[in-house]
Formats: sequence, C-alpha cells, structure tokens
Amino acid sequence: MASASVAPVIVVGAGLAGLACARRLAERGLAVQLLEAGDGVGGRVRTDQVDGFLLDRGFQVLLTAYPEARSVLDYRGLELHRFDPGVLVRTGGRFVRLTDPVRRPGAALATALAPIGTPLDKLRFAAMRRRVTSVPLAGLFRSPDTSAREALAAAGFSDRIVERFFAPLSGGTMLDRGLTASRRMFDFVFRMFAVGDLVLPTRGMGAIPEQLATRLAPGTVQLGVTVDAVEPGAVTLAGGERRPARAVVVATDGPTAARLLGLADPGSVAASCVYFAAEEAPIDEPLIVLDGDGDGPVNNLCVPSEVAPTYAPPGASLVSAAVLGAHHEEAALVSAVRAQLEQWFGAAVRSWRHLRTYRIEHARPEQPPGRLEPPERPVRVRPGLYAAGDHLDNASINGAMVSGRRAADAVLADASA
Repeated sequence: MASASVAPVIVVGAGLAGLACARRLAERGLAVQLLEAGDGVGGRVRTDQVDGFLLDRGFQVLLTAYPEARSVLDYRGLELHRFDPGVLVRTGGRFVRLTDPVRRPGAALATALAPIGTPLDKLRFAAMRRRVTSVPLAGLFRSPDTSAREALAAAGFSDRIVERFFAPLSGGTMLDRGLTASRRMFDFVFRMFAVGDLVLPTRGMGAIPEQLATRLAPGTVQLGVTVDAVEPGAVTLAGGERRPARAVVVATDGPTAARLLGLADPGSVAASCVYFAAEEAPIDEPLIVLDGDGDGPVNNLCVPSEVAPTYAPPGASLVSAAVLGAHHEEAALVSAVRAQLEQWFGAAVRSWRHLRTYRIEHARPEQPPGRLEPPERPVRVRPGLYAAGDHLDNASINGAMVSGRRAADAVLADASA
C-alpha cells in the first residue's frame, strides 16, 4: 500500500463534479483515484440502451451556453443535435407554437398573436430577455433574491402567461412548476436559453461524462467501490478497507455528501420520466411540448429521435414524457401518462410500447430563495477534506462542473501552501 507521502487524492463519486475535479487535479500533476459506487460514470447523467433506443435517465438536455461546459467539453466530439428555438404549448385542447423571435424573426408575428399571455406580456418577455443578457453572468447570482413566481409578478406578467408558459417551462428545466425556487437560478437558466441552444449528443447525455472520463489515465476510475466513511487523509470502504489519501473530495449528491461529511442535507427534488416506442412520432419536429393546462401528470414531452435520430432504431420513434415527483406505482403512472397523451395525440398512443420508467428521488437539490447566497458555497470542509457537487453551486450541469473545478483548486492551493 502506498505511503501517505505519495498517496493519491481520492475523489468520491464519478458524477460530473467528481470527473471535473479529477480531470483538473490530474492536469496539474497530482495522482488521483476516482471511486464510484455504481457501475458507470455520470451520476445522474447517464444513458441506457434498451432495444436499440437510447434512454437518458430522466429528461435532460445540454445548454450550449453553459460557460463551464464550453471550456471543459469538446462539443464537436459530442456531435450535438439542436432543438428548435421554441416550444409547443398544449392549452385549451390544442397546441400553440411559441418561437424565439430573435432567432426566428419570421415567426415574430405568430408568436405575438399566440393565445399565451397578453400583448404586454410579450413586451415584458423581451424586456426580461434584455435584462438577463445585458449584465455579467455573476451579476445574476448577486441580484436581490426572491422566488421566481414573485419575480415574474413584480415584472408585471399576467397570470395567464405565468401558468401556461413559465410554470411548465420551469417544471421542465428546474423541476419547479410552482415557481418557488430562487429567481437567480430562473434568471440563469433563462439566460442560457436566450444565448445558446438546447442540444442532445449523438450517443445520449451519458456521452458527456464518458468524454470527461476518457481524459483520465487508465485505472483512475474505479467502479463498484462504495465509500462508507471519510476523514482527512483517508477513506474507509464498505467491508472495512481503509485507503490513505493526500486529500479527500466528496463529489456525491447532496444527501450522500451530508451523510459522509456531517453537513446539512440540502434537500431533494424528485422527478420521473416515462419512455415509449412509437411507430410514428407524435410530433415531427425537434421541439419540447409543455403542458400549459397543468392537467398532469406529464409536465413536458419531447421526441428525442426527432432531435438526434440515433436515439431510436430505424423506423421507430422515441417518446419521452417528463413527470414531476417520484411516482412509485409504475403501472398507475404509465396508465395515467398514456391517458393524458391519448387526449393530446389520439388513439395511436394506445399502440405505443412502454420501454422504461425512471423514478429519480434526487433529481436535483432544492434551491429556494436564499440558498444561492453566496452563489458559490465553500468547498473546503476542513484541511484535507473537500466537497463538490451542484448543491454547492447551482442545480445544473454547469454548476456541477464548476464545483468540481473549485474543489480541485482548493486541493491544489492547500497542497502548495
């Protein structure tokens, strides 16, 4: 066994935060062991292959404007496919298209006349876009905080556009249909929508962590290794093995980090996703559909194979229905989802084949108003012991990778002190 003087930095958890942390440490010349209890890298960002379909573990997209993602990931290597810059809103028994008039000027009039909000709402929407894109990104996370709903009300938006558009949009992006989360996070996500694209990689969202993992030396990532306890200078594995470490970084989800480090549990927001195989796509465009009526259980829907054809085998389509909350009665959930979608798309839904249901208890950490203060919470627990994860920054792919970088930089700073 290695002596303490040459022991590696041990990173616990091979999600995006852990991978980003390990990558930065390795680039700076430190030996790293990345221990993952599961059977693959990615944490919550993974993709399964089922009957020729690519199933992301829950509804997920990459926003190309994420600044950390742009600096860390090779977008060309991911072979990204774009959603159209707009949405379909299901309301009043029909689908209403809202298109970004900045990117699709030809659709400006139709969007202005769409029965989603008032003409004044459309002007306020443009004003909000200008506000979130005109200030430095750090400024959004230092603005006075409140709930997203309170911020929209203060901006003068009508109840109609809040309930038909903003609520399901927030449900799809932040798992927060009630708009109770921090307006700072809402502004951040809205800015990412405004200045970048929503995309899916050719090989699924799991290609993102896999790309990060390939940049680590062989043997760095060790799968199926469960850490039961951590301390400065060592970790203890399930079964009792104790491994020495130059430093320990706990890069797990919030509840696991709270248990290992004795920190406050940041709380969890749950989500579910139901996948179907269809012979014919219910929508033949790369768009996200929002439930503007709030009839549920589906908050938003898309056909990933219309975005990236690799998500389905030839001659088939993949339908992804996102549901808020973790529903444990799978048969009842699938039945309710199918019934709702039959109202949307007709009797063809009855022939769709259910592929899999994902129920994710910890889809993201809770981020109520005030939680993002300070915007970046400390990653140094005590000398030799560090934390990383989106619960320390913001609940996003970007936040996870930022936290990993910050934890690595804290380790490096202490190592050189």
